[in-house]
Amino acid sequence: MKRKLTWLLALSLVLSMFLAACSGDKDKADDPKEPADDPKVEEVEQVLNFVNGDKIPSMDPSMATDEYGFQFLGATMEGLYRLDENAKVAPGIATKHEVSADGKTWTFTLREDAKWSNGDPVTANDFVYAWQRAVDPATGSEYGPYMMGGVIKNATAVNKGEVPLDQLGVKADGDYKLVVELENATAYFESLTTFGTFLPLNKKFVEEKGDAFATSADTLVSNGPFKFESWESTADKWTLVKNADYWDAATVKLEKMNYQVVKEAQTAVDLYEAGTVDRAGLSSDLVDQYATHEDYVVTPQTSVFYFKINQTKNKALANVNIRKAISRAFDKESLVNEILNNGSIVANGLVPKDFVPTPDGKDFREVSGDLVKYDVAEAQKFWEQGLKELGIDKLTVEFLGGDSDTSKMMDQFIANQLQKNLPGLTITLKPVPFEQRLDLDTAMDYDVQFAGWGPDFLDPYTFLNLWLTDGGNNKMGYSNPEYDKLVNETATTLATDNKARFENFLKAEKILFEDAAIAPVYQKATAQLVSPKVQGVFVNPFGATYEYKWSSVAATE
Repeated sequence: MKRKLTWLLALSLVLSMFLAACSGDKDKADDPKEPADDPKVEEVEQVLNFVNGDKIPSMDPSMATDEYGFQFLGATMEGLYRLDENAKVAPGIATKHEVSADGKTWTFTLREDAKWSNGDPVTANDFVYAWQRAVDPATGSEYGPYMMGGVIKNATAVNKGEVPLDQLGVKADGDYKLVVELENATAYFESLTTFGTFLPLNKKFVEEKGDAFATSADTLVSNGPFKFESWESTADKWTLVKNADYWDAATVKLEKMNYQVVKEAQTAVDLYEAGTVDRAGLSSDLVDQYATHEDYVVTPQTSVFYFKINQTKNKALANVNIRKAISRAFDKESLVNEILNNGSIVANGLVPKDFVPTPDGKDFREVSGDLVKYDVAEAQKFWEQGLKELGIDKLTVEFLGGDSDTSKMMDQFIANQLQKNLPGLTITLKPVPFEQRLDLDTAMDYDVQFAGWGPDFLDPYTFLNLWLTDGGNNKMGYSNPEYDKLVNETATTLATDNKARFENFLKAEKILFEDAAIAPVYQKATAQLVSPKVQGVFVNPFGATYEYKWSSVAATE
């Protein structure tokens, strides 16, 4: 998910993003037990209190681009399918679907008991309107063209204004049948329908609210397990409550979730110790203090963090040897062990470990191997060559990062490493709030930024399509025709040849690091204190980080 990561290092750069999330196995973040069908659950007030690393930038499904937006969209909305408590694709508004022999036409049958929180029925037309709105150039969505382009028939052409909006490959066949035409057979399309950009929208409500839509609890309408009781776009506190109009409300045990923005890990822990919140992320120093605590939990994830190296603003960064030097000149092992200290692991590629297997059953990361490692001697050779090619002996680079305590600590560590290992380099740190970092990324107004990505669906394409020429998430001026060809073929001519697709993915990832387009840093894990009363909160392998539909509050002694 975009800039998890989205976006982005909230609560220690460890609790955010990225965009934007492992295999299909169940991964309980908060408790190893199943949600209890215990009478005690009914006796306890079903209210949980959490912290969030920053404000929610947008609750408009067409405009959301970050982990926070997609997290709360996932809690308050439901698409054709959603991930269940086993992280498997399960019925949502759709109860079933049929696929044509060529894999290009998907016909979804929708349930007739689904309602919006204002009482309106959820219909096929709500999906048609939402998907058209997401690619309508007048909307200005980033994720609509990114997620639907090359997947939904005519999505790119519609977004470019080349064909009318009604030519998008999505049609309602009555109120409860949705027909979707794809550009090509798409192996991961079923999982794609669980993602926030593909959520339905109540056209009458959206148009009635106009520019105010999705700016407050009063200008939102929900069709998912929860809805906002209170929230404004500028708020640093908000409350979600159970949505009584949700078609599967009987399954939802939680009655309320209260959130407050907390950026400092120590503050979150203080709130946890006081019993004010039920979960707190730990910074490295706090991990050492709490690692033996009975509430200590480490959860591996599939978000990957890296440097985006902008080749357009600072012309020196257009030099491949300068980029290669930067990507090899900092000690990633020390960073994950000493700064993060939360179970995160070093990343020497882009596609994460334990995310997807190759057709022969091996982990993609294992097959692709380590593509760029910490190596000071090699970094300095590239550095000297790059400086020589540029005709300079020193260089100043601005480094864009987050404004949480751990984020600042991490960025300072990296700056010290780069300046020590690359003589003549000066790093200027620029810590900013999450939303500002998103804006600077969109405007490509940075030299190097610390960013991350959590997958949107279970396929390497969710990572490798980020860096296609002029792609919506590229935003750093990278372009390689051979890379584009390899990645695009996986979604077009090779769409039904899984072995060939993965061969292309492996080749493309190697090209990405031969070009030093990005510098991988680490694969995320979270170290947290989690109250034993929190039951059945699951970590999704992609999309919204947490799933609360099956959560509950258990009695504790």
